[in-house]
Amino acid sequence: MSSQSSSKPALTAVTLGAGTFAMMNITTVVSLRGLAAEAEYGLAAVFFYLFAALCFLVPVSLCAAELATGWPQKGGVFRWIGQAFGDRFGLLAIFLQWLATTICFPTMLIFTAVALAYALPLPGADAQLASSALYTLIVVLIVYWLATWINLHGVKSASRISAIAGIIGTLIPAAVLIGCGILYVARGNPVHFALGWHALCPDITSLHNLVLAASVFLFYSGMEINAVHVRELHNASRNYPLAVGISALITVMVLVLGTLTISALIPADRINLVQSLQIAYDLLFISLGVPWLGHVVALMVAVGVLGQVTMIVAGPSRGLFEVGREGYLPGWLQAANRNGVQRNILLLQGAIVTLMAIALVCLPSVQAAFQILGQLAAILYLLMYILLFAAVITLRYTQPDTPRPYRIPGGRVGIWLVAGVGLAAALLAFALSFIPPDQIPVGSPALYVLLLLAGTVGFIALPLLLYAYSRRQ
Repeated sequence: MSSQSSSKPALTAVTLGAGTFAMMNITTVVSLRGLAAEAEYGLAAVFFYLFAALCFLVPVSLCAAELATGWPQKGGVFRWIGQAFGDRFGLLAIFLQWLATTICFPTMLIFTAVALAYALPLPGADAQLASSALYTLIVVLIVYWLATWINLHGVKSASRISAIAGIIGTLIPAAVLIGCGILYVARGNPVHFALGWHALCPDITSLHNLVLAASVFLFYSGMEINAVHVRELHNASRNYPLAVGISALITVMVLVLGTLTISALIPADRINLVQSLQIAYDLLFISLGVPWLGHVVALMVAVGVLGQVTMIVAGPSRGLFEVGREGYLPGWLQAANRNGVQRNILLLQGAIVTLMAIALVCLPSVQAAFQILGQLAAILYLLMYILLFAAVITLRYTQPDTPRPYRIPGGRVGIWLVAGVGLAAALLAFALSFIPPDQIPVGSPALYVLLLLAGTVGFIALPLLLYAYSRRQ
């Protein structure tokens, strides 16, 4: 009798199949915001997407699964990296993850502001409004602080809102973009990128041409978030690699076909990182004789980003909060309101977002701000991934007997092959991220590099100083 009762929890705990887990990964990773950045490469973008998927997306997924099953306690990357290198580096890792997400908020909301501008029935004025720094600043601040206010009240339905918004604002618009793009080409319309096998090979003679390509790594970030659920996956040793394969394939297909659609519609020298997605929708719907659909899809895209922001505002900061309550952050960052929400961390996060948003008006254009903030987020996220890859290799040597329900096959050779490839790719992308791009006007190249260096050094120093301060208390 006791054996039967003890077996029931194990059965109910396994609730996820490979298909469900793959869909979780797809909705977490796929975004339409960065398609225009890679569209400048035309057919060569396919190479960059495949390279990043094989050398980064797959290694991140497999390494995170081994770490999540071996050390499933709360804390995520803090716990994993802390086991390998100590709590100081664990705190640095989770801080980098939180900061990278925080810095992404302005770029996400810039995308929202542009979508809202194109959703308004203002023929001829949408592009002008979307390029206005003041308009963008107002939208970013209003939407972000509204999302923060909602989360401070402990809204439990945020995940449901995010899921619905993700379908409305990401998956459906992506399907529409790809489907209409295929129809556009099938009708014999001109394609504005070179065709042929030679076009698949990118020009790597100039490092400046690789900067936007390096940003594709950030497109695949976030796969480690769902790795914490691998223990709930039925037959993880078989289904986890299968789910990773399915999600990686679909993610790459969406990104490749969406990017090529924009490349086909808009010449490379006229692509704008902020507005080109909406322009592509307008061109497609005009060619199909339904121009009014451009406003509808723009509103859907805006809703998708709004829902995503509402969900993410409290997400990564919650992990930092849990770590802070263990004594690794000063007391004032451990405070929660009566709803149990990490009030002070959210307010600090809001202050950072506000300062970043205000900086928009000091840069040459909204497009330049989009590029600089996106690169800074990529740099911080890549630093966290570098620590993650190094940690999974280290733990195979220092804690080889720790049970891991999912283990990268091949022993030490396998772990070096998978994590080593990911580490090398992340280091390459990290180095390239500091090079000013030729394709985008970012003002003074020296100022561009200085801003990235200052931001990187400052954000690395901050958690280390907080850790030292907390240890003295």
